[in-house]
Amino acid sequence: MIDTTRSIKHTLGKVTMKKILLMMLLTPLFASASPININTADAPSIAGALKNIGLKKAQAIVDYRSKNGPFKNIDDVDNVPGIGTKTLEKLKADLLLTDTPEASPATESSKAAKK
Repeated sequence: MIDTTRSIKHTLGKVTMKKILLMMLLTPLFASASPININTADAPSIAGALKNIGLKKAQAIVDYRSKNGPFKNIDDVDNVPGIGTKTLEKLKADLLLTDTPEASPATESSKAAKK
């Protein structure tokens, strides 16, 4: 009986430790968004980089860009079906129009708004 109890506790300890390690590894992937160039990224990349944006909305961004050309201003994302003003406001800090954050109009407009 004692050996069985030890065995169960040992097994449960391994399972719990595996879950904790898995959560620690995955948390950075889901906890924060990362800036992404919406003028060059494909839908899976956009969905993976932006918090609360799934593949359907990411594809809508790509479709809009394909039909209308590259985004010239971050506020143009508000014209994408399924992306409203509130969603855009939450995403602005993570949207880039170029591959360098310093040159992105979104970054410049954020700096101007702070002044």
